[in-house]
Amino acid sequence: MNQLVQPKDSTAVEWNTDEELFALVRAELTTCPISDVMELMGFAYPMLPHEIAPLGAPKVMIGRAMPVRDEAPIPHGGLKRYDSKPFGLLFESIEDLKPGEIYIASGGPTYAARLGDMLITRAHALGAAGLVINGNVRDVQGIGAVDVPVFCRGTYAYGLQGRHNVVDYRCTIKVGHVLVRPGDLVFGDADGVIVVPKECERDIIPKALAKARLEAKVRSAIEAGESVVDAFEKYAVM
Repeated sequence: MNQLVQPKDSTAVEWNTDEELFALVRAELTTCPISDVMELMGFAYPMLPHEIAPLGAPKVMIGRAMPVRDEAPIPHGGLKRYDSKPFGLLFESIEDLKPGEIYIASGGPTYAARLGDMLITRAHALGAAGLVINGNVRDVQGIGAVDVPVFCRGTYAYGLQGRHNVVDYRCTIKVGHVLVRPGDLVFGDADGVIVVPKECERDIIPKALAKARLEAKVRSAIEAGESVVDAFEKYAVM
């Protein structure tokens, strides 16, 4: 489980609004330096499980977490549930999305799809900044026509019929070892998805920016012919 680290006062904060923060992260950061900084600060597991990857061509995703808790799925071939409310709170969880939020679901069946193109289309229409599914999705061709980042474990045609329910949303969840709470900063790219606790972001992001800018100098030195040994000795970062 992620260890929470109390933020420190920082004079290096370069943003005043979420819009400015998101633009800065998009322009200068990847998940790699943020992960490095968080590990040095004591977060044992800053990244979501590596199996959660971009669907299709990688897109950068950044926004505020809207966590969704999933019920444990029924094993494939087991008796289907016959709830009076099919899918539980699945539809409500989609409809509660606000612009700039990322729908992040705690789990889903590995033998079926957790979401399809219609619900993802609706999430996009509501202004969602992305979706992170700790499970599979389906209707891949339809999803590809929607301009919203989707991160998931894979794709599969089987639907949820009687197999799975959503039980809560805007609540604290756990994805792998990572605790995710409403409003936490969620950032995804080709290397995966990272969650930054909201109360720590004003300490973590400036440190990640400083690391990324130093790494740019190392990269330039190597491109100019300097050895990695000399570059590391000079900058102490790699």
